[in-house]
Parts: sequence; structure tokens; C-alpha cells
Amino acid sequence: MLTQTVEFIRDLYKTDAFIPLHEPRFAGNEKSYLNECIDSTFVSSVGKFVDRFEADFARAVGAKYAVATVNGTAALHVSLVLAGVEREDEVITQPLTFIATANAISYCGAKPIFLDVDPDTMGLSPDALRAFLEEECALSDGRCLNRTTGKTIKACVPMHTFGHPCRIDEIKAICDAWHIVLVEDAAESLGSYYKKQHTGTFGKLGAFSFNGNKIITSGGGGVIVTDDETLAKRAKHITTTAKIPHKWEYVHDEIGFNYRLPNLNAALLCAQLEQLDGFLENKRELASTYKQFFTGHNIRFAEEPVDARSNYWLNAIILNSLEERDAFLEYTNANGVMTRPIWALMNRLEMFASCQCGPIKNALYLEERVVNIPSSVRL
Repeated sequence: MLTQTVEFIRDLYKTDAFIPLHEPRFAGNEKSYLNECIDSTFVSSVGKFVDRFEADFARAVGAKYAVATVNGTAALHVSLVLAGVEREDEVITQPLTFIATANAISYCGAKPIFLDVDPDTMGLSPDALRAFLEEECALSDGRCLNRTTGKTIKACVPMHTFGHPCRIDEIKAICDAWHIVLVEDAAESLGSYYKKQHTGTFGKLGAFSFNGNKIITSGGGGVIVTDDETLAKRAKHITTTAKIPHKWEYVHDEIGFNYRLPNLNAALLCAQLEQLDGFLENKRELASTYKQFFTGHNIRFAEEPVDARSNYWLNAIILNSLEERDAFLEYTNANGVMTRPIWALMNRLEMFASCQCGPIKNALYLEERVVNIPSSVRL
């Protein structure tokens, strides 16, 4: 099966060369817009491409406002700040996620609480969330208090794993009932919908990433989306060093962040966003082909959940054991086809080992079995 898999993937990408996991495609107006940006001399954080991208992106996902940032982690960090997360607060999230999710919580001086994921979405389980809150928490003066730690649970950050939407409407309803601010980590889910609504737009704020391996990229970059005008204006202010607008004076009214997206990167993103529909169609075709192949080899292919339309950013298979996973990784990478395991669970990492963690049976199961396979848009 291993030899057949490598041969199959090579045939899909029509190459005998090394096949990366997810490489960018620059097949549109990228060079034209970059040249225009360079000629304008506005290459830093001010320029028409930043404004254009923010407007285009908000329209693309159905949000009222979008604020561009230097990367997705910065977008998530600022989203949590805007959600009111402060030192000694707690934030619920999932252990099966990229490190940026837990890091952004830590940047606020808060502590993550790790709850289990659903086996089909690989994202935060509303059942696990509901059970934890009912068993471990209480409402007091409009706050959700953790009875074990005595601290306030201020926010909840579900992550749409590999672009597969979690049951975000149920999570939102639970958060609303418990006075917890919902902040979506939509870093991987541009182009994904749950019940016909784009991910990242269910919560008070959503954060996306445009890292070099994302479905569209500017080498880095991120964006915050929200329907709240006040939050959008504050996001723009604190991501641009909290400088009071003035033609020549430099006065700052609070501690801000230098999280501005350069105009050069925004120029790339404008061109990439124009190609998003084609990228999504291409990736769905690839996912369908993978599903057919792996079904024939009795291997579970990670499909979009019920009521969802996934972007299939990174295709994934779920093998039968840790040993089978490791053998698959060893063989494919040794033969020039890049594959990778899912992330190590956050609660296993030294810096988060002391964090509160609920039962995580599904996360443990998936950690030992999930493998990502090449998912680049095929030329």
C-alpha cells in the first residue's frame, strides 16, 4: 500500500521530484500588483492595497469589517485583547491545534483550558464544552467562574482544523448562555462554510492566517474579522502602535502593537484572493480523488463534516495505529513525498502541562493516527 500511495501521489502531481505538503501558487496578478506597489513607493503599512484587501476580504467572507495584520497569530492575539481577555483570565480551547492558538492566549497573560474535539471535525466538541461548564463552572454577576481555580473564563477559541468547520453554531449558543466571548481561530478555514455561513463570522471576532502554506498567502499575513464597528476601529488602532492620526506628530494613547501588514504583502493577497474560487474548486477535486483512492485501501479519509463545506486546505487520512502512522510517515518522506503527523497535543508541551485539561479521548486517538498528505493546488 505504501508504494502504491507514493506512486498515486506522484501521478496526481505529475512529477518525479520532491512533492511538498502545500506550496503556494502565484498564477494571477501578483507580479503586476507588486510592481505597482513598488512604483508607488508605499511599501510599508500604508497604501491602497492594504485598504483594498481589507474591503475585499470582508466581502469575501461576509463580515462587515476586516483588519489586516502581520500574521495570523497577531490577529488572534489582538482578537483576544479585544474580547477583554486579561492576565489571570482563562480561555477554553482544544488541545489538538497549532501552537499559535495556545500562544496567543498566553500573550494575554491568560491560561488555556483544553477540552476534547469531535472525531469527525477534529475541532472543539460542543458536547465536551457543555459538560465541562455544567460540571466545573458557575455563573456569578454575569461572569463564568471556574470552581476549581476561582478564575474567570473570559473567552472560548475553537479552531477549524485543516479547514473542516466544527459545530460552531452549537459552541456559540453555549458560549452565549455562559457569558463567554467566542473568538474563532479560522486560520486554516478560508473558503469553508458551516450551514452556509463562512467560518470566522459566528463569533464576536475571527482570525485568519496567510502563512506561506495557507490556501492564499503573502508569505505571512493575517486578518481580524468582526461585525462590530467599535471593535474594528480599535483593532486598527492598537495594531498600528496606537498612534493618534496626525500629519506629523507622533502621539500614542496606549500600549499598542506593531502588527501592521505591509502594503507589499497586501498587494500579493489582493491577487491571491482573486484566485480563491479556482483554488477551492481545484482542492475539492483533489480531495475527491484522494477519498476514492484511500477508500479502496480501507483507510479513512477526513471528509467535510455534516452541514459543512470545507476548503480541504490540508487533506488528512486517519490510520489504524501509531505504528502504522509512523511507518507511513517514514516511507513517504524517504521517497520524496512530504507528509506530516498532526500536532503534538498542547497539554503535552512543557509550557502548558500545568493547564487544566478535561477528558480528551478523541484528541488522543487522532494524535496517534492522523497524517497530512500533499494538498497543493495542482497546476
